[in-house]
Amino acid sequence: MFLSWNVSITYAQDKNVEQEIITLSKNKWQWMAEKNVNVLDSLFHEKSVYVHMSGSWDKAREMDVIRSGSIWYKNAVVHDVSVNIVNNTAVLLNRIDLQAVVRGNEVTNPFVVTEVYVKENEKWKLLSLSFTKILTPN
Repeated sequence: MFLSWNVSITYAQDKNVEQEIITLSKNKWQWMAEKNVNVLDSLFHEKSVYVHMSGSWDKAREMDVIRSGSIWYKNAVVHDVSVNIVNNTAVLLNRIDLQAVVRGNEVTNPFVVTEVYVKENEKWKLLSLSFTKILTPN
């Protein structure tokens, strides 16, 4: 009986952490749409990396991209979300349609987005954000 109770508590804790990460990701999309670099600066890990269709870069460049609007993450419509937790690391996969303005041109692209979060000092920090363009049925 003790083992069953312990497994139930662990499962509930994992579900709570998963929901926390899902909510954090949802908020991140909103902050990116709002170009809220002050909040994003505290979310993005100092050693974070970003992979886009046009290349990859570090936190400083991603912050400049958002601040300048060279990529404006206007709206992310999230279709599917999954989260895997391993110790103090969370890997979230989103299947999204991203409406963005890129160098003045509005585009909508389907992506699978991989977000990696690490927990440091009781706070989740985004360590990696990678966009993989996918094909969708017409």
